[in-house]
Amino acid sequence: MNKAGWSSILVVTLVLLFGVAAEAQQTGKLFRIGFLDGSTASGIAVLIDAFRQELIKLGWIEGKNIAIEYRFAEGKFDRLPELAADLVRLKVDLIVVPATSPTLAAKGATTTIPIVMANVGDPVAAGLVASLARPGGNVTGLSNLSPELNTKRLEVLRDALPRLSRVGLLLTGSGIVRDLQLKELRVAAPALKLKLEEIDTQSDAQSLESAFQIAKQKQVGAIITLASRSFFSERKRIVALAGKYRLPAIYFQKEFVDEGGLMSYGVDLADQFRRAALYVDKILKGAKPGDLPVQQATKFEFVINLKAAKQIGLTIPGRVLERANQVIK
Repeated sequence: MNKAGWSSILVVTLVLLFGVAAEAQQTGKLFRIGFLDGSTASGIAVLIDAFRQELIKLGWIEGKNIAIEYRFAEGKFDRLPELAADLVRLKVDLIVVPATSPTLAAKGATTTIPIVMANVGDPVAAGLVASLARPGGNVTGLSNLSPELNTKRLEVLRDALPRLSRVGLLLTGSGIVRDLQLKELRVAAPALKLKLEEIDTQSDAQSLESAFQIAKQKQVGAIITLASRSFFSERKRIVALAGKYRLPAIYFQKEFVDEGGLMSYGVDLADQFRRAALYVDKILKGAKPGDLPVQQATKFEFVINLKAAKQIGLTIPGRVLERANQVIK
């Protein structure tokens, strides 16, 4: 073989060796994922588990090729910017956020680290993305259509309680998430010939008890809550209070019904978190968040608990039962 031939073989060999070395280095990297939420670790544990299980299916194992840094505001939403800044200081490779408030905090802390939304109501109206099809920037993920779903919950409540005229609306927090949902409900209620009694509360035990006492004083016929991460974390307490005060209630997630609540209509949150893991997988493999379209919720669940209905002496009309995806007897 001539000198030129040997030179070609040497070049090819070096390229292959460098390629293998680079691949080994990439495979051996431990990616750090930040997880930022306004509620508590226990309150969102079931959803984190769905997210982690999907990551495992995609080949991402904690302690092997990823590490997850969790930050929870414990209901103190004013701490979210501080917690987001902490994750940025740790130089995480990506931040996962379950809802609008933590997404806003994360975006305020970084314009370069990719941010994956698991369950945001209206990311365009919130100023998080330029559009669903072309989000641009460093934010992408999943939308849950929460403002529109509140109208649907009111409709279900009215159908389940034909004589209903006054509904207690539990409110908490502040900001654009609350404003968007309130705007939708204030338009929908009169159209459905319902009067909303807005009751501001916090998510602690004393405040929630007081909110239900006020609801009884206002003689509401049923309860609806805004879709809120803090309400989700306190779902067991809220369900117990609805039973104590014998108030029919519809909730925004089936996990409330799992705790003994009457009815729920909303997106399948566990499915949202599993789909968020797919975004994480793509981004860690090199995709840019701004190029990944925001996807809307695809799975919705209407669940009725007849045990809870019996406890408060309520009969659900047959036509409503027929529409449910699941009826707990």
